[in-house]
Amino acid sequence: MLAALLACHLFFTPSDAKFAYSKAEELVADYTPRDSGTIRGRFAANYIFDSLQAVGAHPKQDKFAAKTPKGYRFFTNIYAEWVSDPEMPWIILISHFDTKSLKNCPGANDGASTTGLLIAIAQILSKNSPNSINIALQWLDGEECMIAYRKNDGFWGSNRAAEQLASSGRNVKAVICLDMLGDKDLNISIPRNTTDFLRNIALQAAFNTGYSHIIHESNESIKDDHIAFLNNGFPAIDLIDFEFGSESGLNDYWHTNEDTIDKISVGSLTKAGSIAVEMINLLSK
Repeated sequence: MLAALLACHLFFTPSDAKFAYSKAEELVADYTPRDSGTIRGRFAANYIFDSLQAVGAHPKQDKFAAKTPKGYRFFTNIYAEWVSDPEMPWIILISHFDTKSLKNCPGANDGASTTGLLIAIAQILSKNSPNSINIALQWLDGEECMIAYRKNDGFWGSNRAAEQLASSGRNVKAVICLDMLGDKDLNISIPRNTTDFLRNIALQAAFNTGYSHIIHESNESIKDDHIAFLNNGFPAIDLIDFEFGSESGLNDYWHTNEDTIDKISVGSLTKAGSIAVEMINLLSK
């Protein structure tokens, strides 16, 4: 019995982080840019799908059309699930993979880093998933707005996923959004628009893994993919490093051609992945 319980405890190692980095590196090298509604965006979705199959997951694609400021565009969300018992609660981890619609915007930190992180977590779950909870990972398209965040501009993938989840009737314990977590100078913030008990879970996970010094609570609200889930009544949290620039306190690499692969690190992915996986452990109890 003890061995079974120990087998359910998940760990995120530096080796997992190296794998996450390699997937982010490939995404940036081969699919820059990958703004939603474009052929390169669809190729990026196919890359994620193939990567999940390669690590033993069983991914599904949800292709859909939605209205945008530039007319109707096609989007692709990618899902992978590990089901212990359909009646048990669900933990859902999400990340977007699209980039801003700028010429050659790499999106190494903003999109690729956490895309790779979720692929690495998928590999961990495929080898040893918890048996006391259901887990879903979602790679969402269309997080970035084309002009400005408003109705029919931005968050297409998360709006779609949250509405589908609401229709499913699933008992959702937590939705965890991961964004911009590869920055070499990692400083994770938990925005104000977060479900309280999940804020406490994240802080406990950081303490348990020895990374309390890189995470803090913010008084600011953040527009990110978790909002669609909050709006549909689900408990949700956003883990994001919103200081991504040439100096402390700046964000001048964000949404520019400077968001390149050299700006992220295996060390930061180790820290972010360890916190995310420990949150799964805590929520699985």
